[in-house]
Amino acid sequence: MTHTHPHHHHAPAGKNAGLRLGLSLSLTFIFIFVEIVAGLWGNSLALLTDAAHNFTDVVALGLSWYAIILANRPAHANKTFGYHRSGILVALFNAASLGLISLGIFSEAWKRFQSPPEVDSGILIGVGLVAFIINIVTAWMVKEGSEHDLNMRSAFLHLMGDVLSTLGAVAAGVIILFTGWNWLDPLVSVLIGALILWNAWGILRQAIHILLESTPVDVNMETMLGDLQKVPGVESVHDLHVWSITENMRMLSAHIVTVDQPISAGTGIQSAIRQLLAERYQIEHATLQLECACCNAGELYCELGSHAD
Repeated sequence: MTHTHPHHHHAPAGKNAGLRLGLSLSLTFIFIFVEIVAGLWGNSLALLTDAAHNFTDVVALGLSWYAIILANRPAHANKTFGYHRSGILVALFNAASLGLISLGIFSEAWKRFQSPPEVDSGILIGVGLVAFIINIVTAWMVKEGSEHDLNMRSAFLHLMGDVLSTLGAVAAGVIILFTGWNWLDPLVSVLIGALILWNAWGILRQAIHILLESTPVDVNMETMLGDLQKVPGVESVHDLHVWSITENMRMLSAHIVTVDQPISAGTGIQSAIRQLLAERYQIEHATLQLECACCNAGELYCELGSHAD
């Protein structure tokens, strides 16, 4: 068996991700108390909704920060892949918490639709504007790396949910100020909750996809198989597996059937496959078992339990 050795672990979360998350967490935590007091004083569900969402942000940012610390720990005998999956578990938790918060928002909004309370639009607008500035700053601080790291993206979506909720609260406050339509406060909360729920579902679906070790969504296995079989010296491929440890760390294992030849020739085939996988499929971790054509080839996608007694 041969193995592609150069493992280049990139930092998809971006530079100083832990520091950026820590600063965002601190700012968000301080402002929670301001929004709770203002929301109770002004009788605004929109502000209390944002405070509740901010509290989940503090938890989410704390977990995301801890996951980054864990992911940097080296692999060892008990964790041969290291702790890279910790970020996926945090993303899963963050998505679930966003879903629960959305359901809580819908429940409270329904009660207020039935009996809209008087809302102090001045407090709603003033606190909402301050919250909008703080939230957009914290979201900007964690945006770097969120495109390629599910953990950072779940934290970023938490914060962007706050940006939209505070923007909605301000808009509702302005309209209530001139019209007295207090029912706009719960309506804005419902719209924000629906958006949060939609984003949470996207994160949850991707996290489950990775945890089930599914094939990356942008990898076409038939195309990959065809590319592998075009490599000079490759007769056929079987027992092919492609999965992800994290969103950007992809793994592959395969049995490569070649003609009966020296080990040195097999090394050249391995190098050609490694280059192909890295350039076309962003796979830099590949375990390749070379076999001569006289061996009995198995199925393309083997059933792991089929050999059990």
